[in-house]
Amino acid sequence: MRIAMVSEHASPLASLGGPDSGGQNVYVAQLSRALGRRGHDITVYSRRDAPDLPHRQRFADGVTVEHVPAGPPDSVPKDALFPFIPGFGAYLAHTWAGAPPDVVHAHFWMSGMAALDGARDHRIPVVQTFHALGTVKRRHQGDQDSSPAQRIATERRIGLTCAGILATCTDEVAELKAMGVPPQHAAVVPCGVDTELFRPGESSERRSARHRLLTIGRLVPRKGMEHSIRALARLPHTELLITGGPEPAHLGVDPEAQRLLRLAAEYGVAERVRLTGSVPHERMPDLIRSADVVVTTPGYEPFGIVPLEAMACGVPVVATRVGGHLDTVDDRVTGRLVEPGDVDALAATLAELLGSPELLRRYGEAGRRRVLARYTWERVADGAAQLYERLVDRPRIATEVAR
Repeated sequence: MRIAMVSEHASPLASLGGPDSGGQNVYVAQLSRALGRRGHDITVYSRRDAPDLPHRQRFADGVTVEHVPAGPPDSVPKDALFPFIPGFGAYLAHTWAGAPPDVVHAHFWMSGMAALDGARDHRIPVVQTFHALGTVKRRHQGDQDSSPAQRIATERRIGLTCAGILATCTDEVAELKAMGVPPQHAAVVPCGVDTELFRPGESSERRSARHRLLTIGRLVPRKGMEHSIRALARLPHTELLITGGPEPAHLGVDPEAQRLLRLAAEYGVAERVRLTGSVPHERMPDLIRSADVVVTTPGYEPFGIVPLEAMACGVPVVATRVGGHLDTVDDRVTGRLVEPGDVDALAATLAELLGSPELLRRYGEAGRRRVLARYTWERVADGAAQLYERLVDRPRIATEVAR
């Protein structure tokens, strides 16, 4: 099949750790690679965000990234991209008039807008993966939500007019149903993890005799990293590594990094907290293997690849009981789930795990088994390809906005 991946702000070529780069970039990159290995022809359409980018660039076997001229050729926060999406869609419509793909897979809601605009006149089926939903973001961020005002209504329209939805967790299907999108319109295919790169083994990372907790993610308040710092104050002989965000040299001017460091000083744990900044993806498994527990405590999480990466490395996970964590972390089998914001429960859970090497070992081994059984990228590609094949012969693209 000729497959078009539309990922307007999250290119598979981007380095990870910035405010708008993370799990979606990994998802698009790894799914495209897995499909390319099967002989499919993949083009990923992502916005040109630098003037020196080539028009087309090979990414992997069978996978090419095409940089779309939509908006200025510069870095633009994803929530400010909305005015440029009609131009993105017009570019796709023009490009696909000459060589239409068999199916389009759009990633994120603005990509869905552009994909539907580009595909409509050519009757190409569009599969939508939202990666995050505006209703959830608005519920948790309130007035701090910087999404365009049109987001929620547009997501509902996309959900009703695309050929099919590839949801990454069961919680997302329930959220879509509450928005008026029929559950039968969605298929759940989770995210995956590279089980060759992320695997158990000894770590070469130097560490002290203390227990080590590790939290990984973009340095944004919604990731809830402050809860790990507060819990650390109740965990003697334990250190916390916070990985993600800008390059290490720029941590000194990053607002969230500085807020976390101030909080660590306030709680008297500054000498046991270290921010690493961004870490190359290939180094991440070694860092994970150096930890006793990986902690991920956001108030909401559409899916969350970090727990999968930890489990693939045989490291237990303590995660909040939200979103995709409900599917991936098997509570009291591969780790623990705690209520978001409950620092008492987080600290008590971590103290119990750190005090039991046998429990840590058992959870770690179970996590590796669970990932191999459910979350390899080959299994994700199986699910995606099956959905594509069902839709190719029966595209359903509405010509009017659903109300």
